[in-house]
Amino acid sequence: MTAPTSSKPSTLDPAEVEKFARLATEWWDPRGKMAVLHKFNPVRLAYIRRLAVEAFGLEARAGRPLSGLSLLDIGCGGGLLCEPLARLGAEVTGIDPASTNVETARLHAEKSGVPV
Repeated sequence: MTAPTSSKPSTLDPAEVEKFARLATEWWDPRGKMAVLHKFNPVRLAYIRRLAVEAFGLEARAGRPLSGLSLLDIGCGGGLLCEPLARLGAEVTGIDPASTNVETARLHAEKSGVPV
């Protein structure tokens, strides 16, 4: 996972980046401020999985149906979507404007043994 770097003008709202950066320690708490995201994550994961399987002619019943795909999660936060996509076989890269979120995602993936 990488934090973006650029010398071009940005459309990012620094207040929004800071708001989510302050949440870095809470991304993986399913009962914390990200509880709704944790509950919604299976729905968006199923949606992405279904569309990817259909679009690329992948085997839906395979243990790792997204094998062979490279995915980019823009605004990955703490990596809540990166890890399950990687478990489904995809090669996943997560990027986020808040370096604290990238570090949170990297550490959690490392601790979980998930290559992100």
